[in-house]
Amino acid sequence: MNFFEPVRDRSHGPSLVDQVVAALQTAIQTQLLRPGMAVPSVRQFAHDHGLSTFTVAAAYNRLVAQGWLGARPGSAYRVMPGRRVARIASTSSDWHPPKIGASWLLADVFADHSIPIKSGCGWLPSEWLNEAGLQQSLRQLARVPAVQIAGYGHPYGYAPLREHMVHVLGERGINLELGQVLLTQGASQGLDIVTRTLFRAGDAVAVEVPCYANLLPALRLAGLKVLGVPRTQEGICIQSLEELARNHDLKGIFINTVLHNPTGASLTMANAFRVLQVAEQHDFWVIEDDVSRDLLPGVGPMLLALAGTQRVVHVSGFSKSITPSVRVGYIVSSIELLGEFAKTKMAIGLTSTEMMERTVYQVLRLGRHQAHLSKVQDRLRQAHDELCGLMERHGFEVFTQPRAGLFLWARPAAGKWREQGAAKLAELALKDGIWLAPGSYFDPDQIDSGWIRFNVAYSLSPLLWQFMRRVGAAS
Repeated sequence: MNFFEPVRDRSHGPSLVDQVVAALQTAIQTQLLRPGMAVPSVRQFAHDHGLSTFTVAAAYNRLVAQGWLGARPGSAYRVMPGRRVARIASTSSDWHPPKIGASWLLADVFADHSIPIKSGCGWLPSEWLNEAGLQQSLRQLARVPAVQIAGYGHPYGYAPLREHMVHVLGERGINLELGQVLLTQGASQGLDIVTRTLFRAGDAVAVEVPCYANLLPALRLAGLKVLGVPRTQEGICIQSLEELARNHDLKGIFINTVLHNPTGASLTMANAFRVLQVAEQHDFWVIEDDVSRDLLPGVGPMLLALAGTQRVVHVSGFSKSITPSVRVGYIVSSIELLGEFAKTKMAIGLTSTEMMERTVYQVLRLGRHQAHLSKVQDRLRQAHDELCGLMERHGFEVFTQPRAGLFLWARPAAGKWREQGAAKLAELALKDGIWLAPGSYFDPDQIDSGWIRFNVAYSLSPLLWQFMRRVGAAS
């Protein structure tokens, strides 16, 4: 029974996950697959069609969430009863779009697999992952004697991975000791540890406008006074930063140096120097969130390399370059300060997960990771080029064209959606099974300026642009 033939040239087509989902829906609709019938296992489907098991698993999970397939532990995936008529997410009577908002973006979206088109998400597609590297790493981990991973692990994290990061950063001109690297449960926990350690309730800190959405609630939970400084195509608006520093006792600023989330822009070297000059003049910390650097071809400014650990605290991780599920990040700072960060880490969550840290270490050391990153960078560049073309044809204003990283920041150039805002457009899109991320999520004052964050790897679906043409014609 052959009902699927993948189209591997995605320059003008949907992702492989979308293709598998559509093929199975069609097979069920035409009764090629009847209610109660078992579908091929994830491994078998992947083998038969030359696909990654990650790709097939993602497609099956989506079909389960939408009610096309059912699954029980130890049993095959089977076609659910009552699926003889094709129904997509936007018309299914048993699917209702969630109510979007900041809380949904920060929590529920990670558990919500019912949305077919995730244009607003913040991660790479599952079929882009380095499956071979991950599987090889997991096989290596399986050989580790249980007694070696039975404890909590070191408070600073798995030493070989920390040594690896000392070596990598040394190649970038940053001379570090092992005691200057602390592993965390993802970069987000790293930012939380830095916040809890450096600042106290009532302190004033600056964030970019727009900025990383998950940072804002963490700062508010810490009781900090959050001040916005505009982000431009070149970087931080220096005039605004100087004004904030003069008028407030500024304690720190949080910055995405390269491939900014959500705009995709990177600081110019001149802008990076000016930010550090202002920080030195007014004596405040610079917290560099550098989680997307591995997606940047070539080189870009690194504040840690320019100013050192006496002024900069560097936070990064592997969610963008390996997979979000490993939840491994790291902090780089002075030895003295890192000791304080380690105390905070232990107070709020004890040690980080050594099994995941070992997994990441094996992925990095087995030698294929750089080749994988080069392929991902190429695919992202192609996706950027194609998406910018779609934006131009559909009348969108693009903030900047980075041709790298996950994100493109854009908004309708004219019409009622420019006037009514991105949040209303996102609500309408969700009814069609399309997740958009309006700019209000990334603004400390939740101002809706009409801008939208697009994940380029998820934003080439024809259904997304059919929706844009339909609402554009109605505006």
